[in-house]
Amino acid sequence: MVANPTLLFPDRAERTGRTGRSGPAVSEKLLAVENVSLEYRTRGRIVRATHDVSFDVYGGDRFVLLGPSGCGKSTLLKAVGGFIEPASGTISLDGQIVRGPGADRIVVFQEFDQLPPWKTVLQNVAFPLRVAKKLSRAEANERALHYLEKVGLAGFANAYPHTLSGGMKQRVAIARALAMQPRVLLMDEPFAALDALTRRKMQEELLRLWEEVNFTLLFVTHSIEEALVVGNRILLLSPHPGRVRAELNSHQYSQDSFGRSDFQRSVARIHHLLFEETEAVQ
Repeated sequence: MVANPTLLFPDRAERTGRTGRSGPAVSEKLLAVENVSLEYRTRGRIVRATHDVSFDVYGGDRFVLLGPSGCGKSTLLKAVGGFIEPASGTISLDGQIVRGPGADRIVVFQEFDQLPPWKTVLQNVAFPLRVAKKLSRAEANERALHYLEKVGLAGFANAYPHTLSGGMKQRVAIARALAMQPRVLLMDEPFAALDALTRRKMQEELLRLWEEVNFTLLFVTHSIEEALVVGNRILLLSPHPGRVRAELNSHQYSQDSFGRSDFQRSVARIHHLLFEETEAVQ
């Protein structure tokens, strides 16, 4: 692979070194996807969604699966979540084969209607904690409020989903997922249905949350710009069926990078890797 997965966040490591504290931040492998091919059945045939895909995600990673529509990236995320069994290959978390869904992997989808409408914001975040984590009502509410504060929605704890904007609903979904304290947070194009301004704001808030909470993220998008900003490592998947085209580092970019020439060169390079090289092969 192109990226260096064991030495994460070099900017942070350099700052730590200058202050005389411990050396570079070293991360351990958390998720291993090895030679995974995924298939689904249509009325007339079996369709291969991904072919022989391999990658590793390390603790604290913001790992992005990037590719065009139909490349199998969302199917791959669902397989990591335990909802789809690979046709071949293995998916492991902490060295254990993934054999089904679990509270150690929580998914945030792009749909706004993933919150039960009859529950308040607080109840939406607290309910999974009571069911999966076996917390008392008081413990669940306390943790739920903590994460609602993290996403800036503590003041809406008693509101119902139908009173919230699309961006606010996604923030509730993110708070609900983080409150479960999963080993890996899975996000399937969570901002795709938002307008451009709200989408950029949500990207900023996600990165701020990552700085505060330091969770591990596996993020799916078909936007090259979003991948460069949200991720510190990016896996490029070819058009259908999804095959690994390349793995790239992107830790050097932020929301302030959009107008920079090196950012635009990276966008063009990734577009070339995803489409022009594939067309040349065909």
